[in-house]
Amino acid sequence: MAAVSGSVRLQRCVVSPAGRHSASLIFLHGSGDSGQGLRKWIKQVLNQDLTFQHIKIIYPTAPPRPYTPMKGGISNVWFDRVKISNDCPEHLESIDVMCQVLTELINDEVQSGIKKNRILIGGFSMGGCMAMHVAYRNHRDVAGVFALSSFLNKTSAVYQALQKRGGELPELFQCHGTADELVLHAWGKETNSVLQSLGVSTTFHTFPGLYHELSTGIFICYWLLYKKSTWVVFPGASQHYCF
Repeated sequence: MAAVSGSVRLQRCVVSPAGRHSASLIFLHGSGDSGQGLRKWIKQVLNQDLTFQHIKIIYPTAPPRPYTPMKGGISNVWFDRVKISNDCPEHLESIDVMCQVLTELINDEVQSGIKKNRILIGGFSMGGCMAMHVAYRNHRDVAGVFALSSFLNKTSAVYQALQKRGGELPELFQCHGTADELVLHAWGKETNSVLQSLGVSTTFHTFPGLYHELSTGIFICYWLLYKKSTWVVFPGASQHYCF
């Protein structure tokens, strides 16, 4: 199968807001998963969909492509890489193509009437890494970024871009489990520390004993407490919190 081109349109699983749509959240899955699979995973954790009064949630699916850690096997991944490690070069060609593809998704939301500073982007594992590339290299005017059990390589293009260009940056929220054996907690912590040193306002939450998994969707909701906008209802909660 040929490498993915920047003209591809992503398959999207969408959860509409309960009320008037005034913000969007783009949630990127991990390697080998799908948008629908991520939505189902979160639904199992919460015993219901992750829904908000005014936020549309978009779960896109990465197009299938050859994936080197699977010996060239075809998988739904956002980009290729030599191995799952923070000490090897990034596969920038595939990352840059997907930045273009995800830019089209962001542009679709803007064209529908949602301002860029009302769009959140983030993801789990590889999805969180992809979100950091999109936001800090291409779309610094988004509302914020979240990365769950994610990391950047030691020589990441994200770091290089931040070193070259200053200005206001979206806030980053990270969560990571200490028992994660696939993406080490230390890798996530190092990513957070480097980004913070480069001017990104960050929050890092450690979950003792958590493996490479989503144990609860509430940490996503918790991060929304940092944002200042209209009111949003958390799933399963009777209180209203400020987004």
